[in-house]
Amino acid sequence: METEKREKPCCAAEALRRVRRIEVGGVVVGLAMLDDILADTVALALLGDSAIGDELIKQVKIYNYIPKGAEPLYRAALLYEYQNEVKKR
Repeated sequence: METEKREKPCCAAEALRRVRRIEVGGVVVGLAMLDDILADTVALALLGDSAIGDELIKQVKIYNYIPKGAEPLYRAALLYEYQNEVKKR
């Protein structure tokens, strides 16, 4: 678990500098702050895909728009990225 706190962006322009591209439902999308969100969620040590997916969606929505109908696709893509992040550690 990381002990140092990462700086959050001061404004939307700063958040846009921290965009990471992932595939969501066959389409590549850019998500602001995704690396920080993944690290923060891993640090929470949540159990179960449902709890992890809920947390990822909640945090991603802080910096990004997710269309209501596309939430299941985003959830699946975010869980995939989360699992890859866990494997790296």
